[in-house]
Amino acid sequence: QVQLVESGGGLVQPGGSLRLSCAASGSIFSINAMGWYRQAPGKQRELVAAITSGGVTNYADSVKGRFTISRDNARNTVSLQMNSLKPEDTAVYYCNAQVISGNGIYRYLQVWGQGTLVTVSS
Repeated sequence: QVQLVESGGGLVQPGGSLRLSCAASGSIFSINAMGWYRQAPGKQRELVAAITSGGVTNYADSVKGRFTISRDNARNTVSLQMNSLKPEDTAVYYCNAQVISGNGIYRYLQVWGQGTLVTVSS
């Protein structure tokens, strides 16, 4: 079993900053890509940012220049620094990881965190 635990959501005013963190634990052999998705009320879940184990990043156009994703491969963590937040960034943010799990016998897992709410409002 592999779990992702997120932290760092909350209420922030427009123009403010928040940092989300996510830690993976369990039977982990390796982690390929890690990322953050979000889902606003009445909308589909969308990719916000992703990062490979080699550090290659990908961002949604709506967050480029404002959000920065980073990871610590040794600690199996991924973070999302969110600056210049806008009301339209309000959503539940989910951590995601593509995990190779096991010890001797391996399997590929797509793992999701439980989600953390980010609210941008004055």
